This record gives sequence, C-alpha cells and structure tokens, in this order.
Amino acid sequence: MVKVFVSGCYDILHAGHLQFFEEARALGDHLTVSFANEDILWKHKGRRPSLPDDHKVELLRSLVMVDHVVAGNGERQGLDFEPVFRELKPDILAVTEDDQYGEIKERLCEELGCRYVRLPKTPPKFEPISTTAILNRIGGVAEAPLRVDFGGGWLDVPKYAREGGFIVNCAISPKVSLHDWPYEQKAGLGGSGAWAFLNGKDSVQSELDLGVGWQDPAVIRETGICVWKSGERPRLDLKRDGSFLSGCMGLLWTRKQHDTPGSVGFERDYDLIERAGAVAREAVMAESVAKLAEAVLMSYSAQLGEKMEELPKILGSVARKYCGGGHGGYALYLFPSREARDAAPGLVAVEPYYS
Repeated sequence: MVKVFVSGCYDILHAGHLQFFEEARALGDHLTVSFANEDILWKHKGRRPSLPDDHKVELLRSLVMVDHVVAGNGERQGLDFEPVFRELKPDILAVTEDDQYGEIKERLCEELGCRYVRLPKTPPKFEPISTTAILNRIGGVAEAPLRVDFGGGWLDVPKYAREGGFIVNCAISPKVSLHDWPYEQKAGLGGSGAWAFLNGKDSVQSELDLGVGWQDPAVIRETGICVWKSGERPRLDLKRDGSFLSGCMGLLWTRKQHDTPGSVGFERDYDLIERAGAVAREAVMAESVAKLAEAVLMSYSAQLGEKMEELPKILGSVARKYCGGGHGGYALYLFPSREARDAAPGLVAVEPYYS
C-alpha cells in the first residue's frame, strides 16, 4: 500500500482544496491529511481557526478521497506536521508547486527516504478562490458606491506614476449591488473595481491586473472626496466628506461604452494631467466648486488632446469631462448649484457618498 501525506491549514475548505486532495490521492492507495492544530495556527499565523479542531477533523474525514486526518502540533513553521509525519513514515509527501515551504519539506523527505512530489497547477474545476477571499465575501459589503474623477487620472497607473503628483476623485451615490446596478455598463465609473469589491476580492489588485490604475477601488473603499498621492499603490493625502459638491454633479451617457485597458498605451499630455491633479487638490482643500471646475476643464483639455470626441455643452454647467480614460461611457458635468443642475435635461443626478 502506497501511503500519501499532505499538509496545510485547511481552515476554510474550498473546491481548490478538494481538487488537490483528489490529485494527491491518485498518487497512492491511502491519503492522510494533516492540518495545523489551533495552538500552532495561533503561534504561526496569529489567528484562530474558523472551526474547532475536532469539527475540522470530522469535516475532512467525511471527504471520500481522505482516509486519515491528523492535527499537527510541530513547533517548526512550515513543518507543523513533522512529529506525526515521522511517526507514520508515509511513502509520498505531496505539495503544490508553489508551496512556500517546499525546500525544508524536501529536506525532511530526503532524511526519511520519503518521495517528495510537487503537483503541477492543473486547470481548476472552478474559478480559484483563496481563504482570504472567502473571508472577504463573508464579511463583505452588500452595496458600494461608484466614483467620478476630477484630475490626475492615469497617474495611478504604476508605470505613469509621478512623484509629487495627485489623483483626485469622489465616491458617488446612488450605490450599486450585485443585484441592482442603476447605471450603464462599461461606463467609466469604476464599475469593475466595485464589482470586485462586492465579490470579496482584492479590488485594487484586480484593477492592477487589468493593466489600469488603482484609483477606482481605492475611493470606492474609502468613500468621500479623496486626494491620493501618485505611486504604485494607494496612499491617501487628504479626504473630505464632499458636502460642498452636493447638488453640483450630473452624468451624461455618451451612448458609447468606454475601454480603459484598451487606452492605456495612447499618447497623452501627462504634464497637463499632473497640473489638473494639483489644482483639484487645491479645490478640495478650499472646498471650492469654482476651483474644481478649473481642474475638470484642464482634465477635459487633456482628453481632447488624446482625440476624445468633444462633449456637448449644457446650459448652466461650469465644466465637463469624460469619467475615466476610455473614450466613452459617462461624462461628468459640474454645476454651481443644485438649481442649475436640476434644470439641465438628460442628466443622471449623482451625489458625493461618504461613510
């Protein structure tokens, strides 16, 4: 009989764990699963398990591909299974190819004459998910705001970051949820960042993985009107509740979806974009709609220089620009008062959102 052994935290079981167990079990005739017991998990990870150890044993033991379950109590990080491993003397230790403790596990196998097997990443049966993502889903939000941006857009994309530059944006309501989305799709309002956030994902990393910037998920998570420092990751410079913008913002649907990832490589005036971010920061500090209008018009000028189509003028508005850099979606119109905004036809009224 060929005995196979695997180890891990297995704190919240998901389909990826089950697939790993199936592939490990296929290497032999008997599979032992070891998990770090509660005391060791606390010592090594600084957290309690999601389930008491006896519950976890029963849950793992009930799996059809698992023959034996043990709770590891080894003191060495990455080798919490070592005492029981030495006792059982399995034939194979199976690990994933990205196991961060692979080197010390391989040395243990060499010492004991056990075969060390790295299982390659195979196409998952389900979309991969991590324990962290599951916890985010459990504790996640039911609703999220979207966002509009005023100045400094593109300086949140790491390769275009500028030391001393600023990105200024604002979370807006009405909010969205997984079941209610009162806006057009692919609209330049940070919808992909909000969708990732609502699904419990690392929304900042999700946007960076798309090759775009982090400003959307950053302000959606932070709320309010925010000034961010340009750089690799979000760094908040200052924040206001945005109340000075109440009644001053409206959105016009351009009837054309935007595509930010497809626009990343376009030529644009980054000096003008940086100046717009600086002026927008001054406006937030002064809580001045008029000053913010200056920044918005500078941003719009940069967008026109990038060959975006000219937006229609709307009576009573003091500034306009596209929301985002994708050559479509919604356009933001700024007004000096609620009365002027509400008198303008064809707009979606939005308000600053702060929590």
